[in-house]
Amino acid sequence: MSLPPVFYHYFRTPLPYARTLALQERLHQIQLAARHTSSHHDVLLLLQHRPVYTAGRRQTAEELTAERTRLTRIGADFVTTSRGGQLTYHGPGQLVGYPILDLGRTSPAMGTRDYVCRIQRAIQAYLAEKHGLRTVPSEHMGLFLDATTKVASIGVQVRHKLTTHGFAMNVTKEPLAWFDGVVACGLAGVKAGCIELATGKAVQVDDVVEGIVTAFGTMYGRGMERLRIKSAGEVGEAILTLEEEALTAGDWAKSPAILSPN
Repeated sequence: MSLPPVFYHYFRTPLPYARTLALQERLHQIQLAARHTSSHHDVLLLLQHRPVYTAGRRQTAEELTAERTRLTRIGADFVTTSRGGQLTYHGPGQLVGYPILDLGRTSPAMGTRDYVCRIQRAIQAYLAEKHGLRTVPSEHMGLFLDATTKVASIGVQVRHKLTTHGFAMNVTKEPLAWFDGVVACGLAGVKAGCIELATGKAVQVDDVVEGIVTAFGTMYGRGMERLRIKSAGEVGEAILTLEEEALTAGDWAKSPAILSPN
């Protein structure tokens, strides 16, 4: 029995993280409620965030308080999340993907490890095919161009076999200065890389969306269809509301502020 397509949507305006997190939760609730009638759709949200540092489940309250104060002073938001992993950065110049998938569609259900590995292999295949970039094996989660250069991160949450959170891939050089302000994902000695710097060619986030969509569909054995917002019911309404909020949110810091030592 073939699986239904995954519907994807790309937000062209950078989104505030907290509201995007709320959107994921809303779509998770819609899926959970509709699952018993098999009327729910799997969705892949693709986007850029406004500058934000996010913390995962592995950090203490004391660590988070100190980091929140410091990082908001340089111009970014700071949000604590329930995903796996530690502190990281999201912002313009980085493609973020949030798959909202029902892992129970297959028999047997797809396990979390398999799900994460497929995300990793999809990004790996995209980088190799479209940019000629080969990643290297690492004991750490994510994709590395060499032992100390990380180009993409993965952090997911699975509840009731429904997924939230996902992956982030650095496309342009814009995120790199923001990453310099933290030990991303708790990996001392590891720096952020990006497609633009690794290839020496100009590339924008808009340029990589279709390639990632294709790689994602191939790796999960699913058709990929663009979501028709106006006919997508509650899902479309929730997405459209967030898009409208993003358009009225105003400008964002283009680079981190330089703080005086005092």
